[in-house]
Amino acid sequence: MKVFDLRCAKEHTFEGWFGSEDDYLSQQARGLVSCPVCGETEIVRMPSAPRLNLSGATPPVGEARARAGGGTEGTSGAGVSHAPVPPELAEARRELQSLWMKAVRHVMANTEDVGANFAEEARKIHYHEAPERNIRGTASREEARALAEEGIEVMMLPLPDSAKETLQ
Repeated sequence: MKVFDLRCAKEHTFEGWFGSEDDYLSQQARGLVSCPVCGETEIVRMPSAPRLNLSGATPPVGEARARAGGGTEGTSGAGVSHAPVPPELAEARRELQSLWMKAVRHVMANTEDVGANFAEEARKIHYHEAPERNIRGTASREEARALAEEGIEVMMLPLPDSAKETLQ
């Protein structure tokens, strides 16, 4: 099993689990690898530095100095981020992505997908012509505006197609 750090064109980072590097390359070539946050299929593999915990092994000299607080002049220590953002912002981005995905999963688990019939179904519920329930679906901006003018509250929440499927 191979675990790769991946990033989409919109800078969302995530992990991908594959049987082998060839499996990853094959799936990517067929457009099967997509961002779980936005659904983007333009994905790149990020550099990663696997850490092996070997009992009794001593850390490399640079890592030992970094742990001691000394560091080495002109070199970067272990754990340097390859992302174009400072580590604290990268951590905030990961936390935000995690919260977003948690919210997406909650919406998916607690709503009925009415698809392209969203505006029609929302009106039926509003005018008590259908049972009240939480729904989700697709509506154009014009349909959403018309619903708002009728006093029907809706919220546009872009959900990636990958959120509609269960993960393996």
